[in-house]
Amino acid sequence: MPSPIFFAHANGFPSATYGKLFDALRPDYPLHYLEQHAHDPRFPVDDNWGGLVDELLHHLEALDQPVWGVGHSLGGVLHYHAALRRPQLYRGVVMLDSPVLTLADRLVIRAAKRFGFIDRITPAGRTLGRREAFDDAAQARLYFAGKGLFRRFDPECLDAYVEHGLAPSDKGLRLKFDPATEISIYRSVPHLSPGRPQQLQVPLAVVRGRHSRVVLPHHARSVQRIPRGEYLTLPGGHMFPLERPAQTADLLRSLFQRWESHSDAEKEPA
Repeated sequence: MPSPIFFAHANGFPSATYGKLFDALRPDYPLHYLEQHAHDPRFPVDDNWGGLVDELLHHLEALDQPVWGVGHSLGGVLHYHAALRRPQLYRGVVMLDSPVLTLADRLVIRAAKRFGFIDRITPAGRTLGRREAFDDAAQARLYFAGKGLFRRFDPECLDAYVEHGLAPSDKGLRLKFDPATEISIYRSVPHLSPGRPQQLQVPLAVVRGRHSRVVLPHHARSVQRIPRGEYLTLPGGHMFPLERPAQTADLLRSLFQRWESHSDAEKEPA
């Protein structure tokens, strides 16, 4: 029985949005995920996302075997921090366009929080005042299709976001992911980590979208400090898992098979 995947989504994108990616992986791997991170009152959003990591660990501990942790953006950082705290819960971690921050990055974030310009260096500023309500699904799809963030989405992934990212309301449809929660996540982006990169005890791959403005070339330095760290690239931008879900699944499958083979070789007697 292969080790399961536990997927963690990007901020604002419920897990069902990634249905096409999940469908490509399910023939080979059991798949687990939370529908929405940061919406359980037992684990509120706090500075440096400690409570969100606690939420993830709570669900990992309920499983009967270690997982391949896969996370997009927010989700990748949560898995990285969780693996530093509880490596025994993991076989390996893949961060899909999630940075392993350098010391300089973390100092800038800490200053931005302290001096009040965090909204200018995270998407929080662009999220404020964003449209939340729509008359129907057709109106919502037309709206999102015209936004730069969604412009290169696989059509099925865009349909999935409209279907699963909105919920019925008194006047039509409204965003399911609470906008205030989304903004608070951006404003509390970690400037602290539960450990240093070189302390990570499991394999980790950072996969950057080639045109990403979130994971940048200098972040490779942090990955190089991880004993079994890899820095890879796929076509697309920050949202490449929803732009190229089949290609993302192929890369994940290849990574897990290679890591599995390496693990088996280490267990063989000399």
